[in-house]
This record gives sequence, C-alpha cells and structure tokens, in this order.
Amino acid sequence: MTTTHPTNWARNVVFTPDRIERPRGVDELRRLVAGSRHVHALGTGHSFSAVADSRGTLVSLTDLPPVVEVVQDGAAVAVGAGLTFAQVVPELERHGLALENMGSLPHICVGGAASTGTHGSGDANRCLAATVREVELVTATGDLLTVRRGDERFGGSVLALGRLGVMTRLVLDTVPSFEVAQTVYDGVSSDVLFEHLDLVLGSGYSVSVFTRLDDAEEGAGTVWVKRRTGDPVVDLAPLGARPIDHDIHPTPGNAPDGCTVQRGIPGRWFERLPHFSAEGAPSSSGAELQSEWYVDRAHGPAAVRAVLEVADVIRPALQVAELRTVAGDDLWLSPSGGSGSLGLHVTWHPDPVAATSAIAVVEQALAPFSPRPHWGKVFGLDPAALASRFPRWGDFRSLVADLDPDGTFANDFTDRLLGG
Repeated sequence: MTTTHPTNWARNVVFTPDRIERPRGVDELRRLVAGSRHVHALGTGHSFSAVADSRGTLVSLTDLPPVVEVVQDGAAVAVGAGLTFAQVVPELERHGLALENMGSLPHICVGGAASTGTHGSGDANRCLAATVREVELVTATGDLLTVRRGDERFGGSVLALGRLGVMTRLVLDTVPSFEVAQTVYDGVSSDVLFEHLDLVLGSGYSVSVFTRLDDAEEGAGTVWVKRRTGDPVVDLAPLGARPIDHDIHPTPGNAPDGCTVQRGIPGRWFERLPHFSAEGAPSSSGAELQSEWYVDRAHGPAAVRAVLEVADVIRPALQVAELRTVAGDDLWLSPSGGSGSLGLHVTWHPDPVAATSAIAVVEQALAPFSPRPHWGKVFGLDPAALASRFPRWGDFRSLVADLDPDGTFANDFTDRLLGG
C-alpha cells in the first residue's frame, strides 16, 4: 500500500485517494473491493479528465497475472484489463491475428480504453470498446460478474467509466493479421480539404487530418493515410496532396522520434495503426491538454466549418487539431454511438486557463450539432445536455443503481455526470 498521490500523464490531474493498492491476484482484488467504502481502478494515467480518481482506494491492476489467451478458435483474445495494447500485441501476432484497430498510443491499457470510449480512426472502424465481446467485473460486493455480448445489460457494462466495478478481464474480437503502409501528405489547401472532407477521410483504412485550423492557401496541415496493403489506392493528387518523403510528428515543431514509420513503407498492423510506437515516448510526453468531441458523420463538414469560424479565437491555446472518423456502435455511453461520427480532437498547450476558455468557445460553436465528448478528455458540456444526447442514459443510471446502490465506484467525475 502507498499513500502517494500520483498525477496523470499530463500532470493536470492529481489523484486524491486515501491509499493505492496493487493486488497480485483476482481473489485479493475481490477482498479489497468488498472491504472498501470507495474504490476505483487506476489505468495508465493517459486520461486528461478525473474519470479514474477515487475518494478512497485506487487500485492498480499492473501486478495481476498478465493474461493474453487466444480463444474461440482464434476469433477472439482474452486479456487482462490492466495490460497495455503493446503487451497484448506479441501473442496475437504469434497466432497470425490482429485487432481491428488501435488508438494513437499503444501505451494505454485495454480496460481504460474500453471504459472511456477511446478509439482509433477509420470509416469502418469502431471505438475500441465496441470490439469487446465479454467483460469480467469485480462488483461492489466482491463478486465476479461476467457480461457477454447479447446480454441485456451488455451495452452499459463495457464503456462504463469504471462506475460498475473493476474490470479484470476482457475478450476482444480478432481479425487475421495484416500489413499497413502509412503515407503522410501535405499541400492540400483548407478550401479543398473541407470541400472534399469525406473523400479525404475515406481514402484509407485509417485516416487522420492534422491541422492548425487556418485557411492558409499553402495548406491546411497534413493528411495521414494508413492503407492496408492490397487495398485500392485513392489518388489524392488532384486535391494537391503531395507525399512527404520523411517522417514527421503530428504536432508541428516536434521531432518525429517515437512516431510510427511513414513514407509508404509497409509494416505490421500494430507498427502503423498507432501514431506513436510502443518503444518511444508517447506524443509530446505530457506537455499538453487534450479535448475531443464527436458529431454525427452527416454533420461533420458543417461542424468543422463552425469551428473554423472561431479558429482565430482558440488558436493561441492550440497546438494542433486532428479530424478523424469512427464507425458507429450501440454501447450506451459511446460518444461515437449511432451510425458513425466525425471526431474533432484538439491538443492544447498545457495552460488550463487558456484551454478552458478555448474549450467553451469550441463547445458553443459545436452546439447546433449536439457534440458528445470523449470521457477521458477535458470538456465542459453540461450534464443535462449530455443526458439528452445519449438515448440509453437513463438505462445506464438504472444499471448503476442496480449494481452499485451504495456508490462504491462513484467519484466526483461520475457524480457530476450522473448525480451523486
């Protein structure tokens, strides 16, 4: 046990538990949960919100047995919730298998990614939680609860902000291993980019546009296209796109150390789908704040134009913005739920006052499009407005009341959203 109050990766959140525990087995975890008034699981600390904080005990899962087991004749893999994606990859690749998609950072843990709605990119790629087919939780009584896809409560049990229990094990969908080539383009003007936004974002298996949200004629930013080898190539040259012949960092001015290989050089799926490699330091090593909002894909171009109209106001706080798409899902609290979404991801300078002001401006600009936030990022949207944007919000609150009536897994973050 330790009483040290750690911070998250960006150091904008200081965790305030009474103690931090690192159980070495599931049975020890069950006893710990059953004997705690308040408890919450601590992931890898890559969230920028206080979603993982606790009033009582914080539980780290890093010392649990590192389970990675291919199951169901290779259609799925069972993994420990505290493992990072980088830890899961080698066993999958050894069996010739892959995950459908990955987030920008392989450094994040599987349970934390599922709990907050973390995602990669791609018209046909769902958020990471939507690839979960089974979840095992330690509930407030210390019992083990397994919920499987198809169960009545499943849609509220995976992407649940840690509010239902401590995840111990997840079973994820797998696909056959594949190769990806990543090419970064510049030269596309803002006018052309936003006129052809759907074409650009659909030009590869996974696509991101990094931009400073300016309207400079020389280019809107960079387009990162990750194509599976063998897939048709969408020619972006008519839009002015030029492939960059050297590796770059998504944030202008940063060295590309730690970024995944670009220049159209093929590599295994886990070596190209993330923006950052498992061996390197993630992003700019925490010197940033992040926000992200999702809007229905049909409103994507209009929503981006609305943000462009306030770009001069927010640009002093902005490092870079990223546009990407996520396929829809039916998870109750999924920010990308429904028929598909466009995500506006923003990396701010590490100035909370400036970022908070800029966030309010962005959320006002996006208001006509009913934006939904990434739960692990910084946002200011009103809980009442959020409740209206998630059709199963009330069902999730009922599930919380059923599984955790005494608020064992509640914290200030979830109380603000759901009520204490």
